[in-house]
Amino acid sequence: MLISVFAYAFVFGWWYAVGFVALIFAHEMGHFLAARKRGLNVGLPTFIPFVGAWIELKEQPMNAETEAFVGIAGPMLGSAAAFVCYILARDSGSGLLMALAYAGFVLNLFNLIPLTPLDGGRIVSVISPRIWFLGVPMLAALFLWKPSPLLIIIAIFAAPQVWAAFKDRRVLDSEYYRAPLSIRLQYTAQYLLLAGFLAIMAYDVHETMASVRP
Repeated sequence: MLISVFAYAFVFGWWYAVGFVALIFAHEMGHFLAARKRGLNVGLPTFIPFVGAWIELKEQPMNAETEAFVGIAGPMLGSAAAFVCYILARDSGSGLLMALAYAGFVLNLFNLIPLTPLDGGRIVSVISPRIWFLGVPMLAALFLWKPSPLLIIIAIFAAPQVWAAFKDRRVLDSEYYRAPLSIRLQYTAQYLLLAGFLAIMAYDVHETMASVRP
């Protein structure tokens, strides 16, 4: 975590680096606390500069609902942390806090792309793992818009699971992904509301910052 702060500081400055890593930490602690709540053996967040962070699940969830519960907790807590930065920025007029709020909203929105290993892929697995196939063109379009090595890494990690589901459709209908309709609707609502909130907030902050540029 400290190495990440030093690495980001060389590019963005110390205070932004500290705030950005803190936002990532809040996101990962959402996963950590949710995993602990479900009784899973989980390690503290591991950071890699300019890649991100993750928690190590030392035992896998027993079903897609538990995976979705752990998956959505990260963007929820991360979005709450970004919103705190936004409120403080509006009250104080701090450009730094507004920039951190924007980074937090965009980071958590990006993580909702419905493709594993991103959080969105884990969340939609309980709704329908077939939604993963929508994540492929979304990731490709994002790469065409803003090419990034990180997107290539995500694609490499996502490819085996997507290919296995494409080759054998029985994977998509396995017991692991079965859940009551009420659970599916609950996560659908949470996923769409969170994605909509983040999209609106990211746009609002972007326009706010654009309006104050010289």
